[in-house]
Amino acid sequence: MQEVFQEHELEMKEGVDFFQNELRAVRTGRASTALLEGVTVDYYGTPTPLKQLANLAVADSTLLTAQPYDLTQIPAIERAIQMSDLGLNPSNDGRLIRIPVPMLTEDRRKELVKLAHEFAERARNRVRQARREGNDDLKGLEKEKEISEDDERRGFERMQKLHDHYIERINETLAAKEADILQL
Repeated sequence: MQEVFQEHELEMKEGVDFFQNELRAVRTGRASTALLEGVTVDYYGTPTPLKQLANLAVADSTLLTAQPYDLTQIPAIERAIQMSDLGLNPSNDGRLIRIPVPMLTEDRRKELVKLAHEFAERARNRVRQARREGNDDLKGLEKEKEISEDDERRGFERMQKLHDHYIERINETLAAKEADILQL
């Protein structure tokens, strides 16, 4: 029975971790290298993460910099950043790419909050699915007479507590991100 809890708690934790990872790419109005996490550059025909091709840094609260390891890749890096749908417009001086992070408009902030809520709902669904599968596994164990009905009921309660814990973590993370996005 313990394996059932371990397996499904791991699935719930992975759902929360995936959600937190998705939120890193959501802009908050301040410059952060996490903003460029999902940007891939066509490096000699191979899609390569930007962080493997350049040293990324935060120059100040509204400016990111990317210093390419291979200066011949500057045009490809600039193109990838422009095509990334982040609303960023990089410029370069031949050695360093400067990426100004514009202030977010009120409408854009609301869109980003909505996006964060969609990510949260997907994560909640993953946690709910893990609980459902865990409960099904417990029912199967009881049906095979490997555990008693009382153990099954206690297992359902424990699975619900795990579910509630991870849903609460998602809600807390979402609330913090929402406050961060809406902060002027």
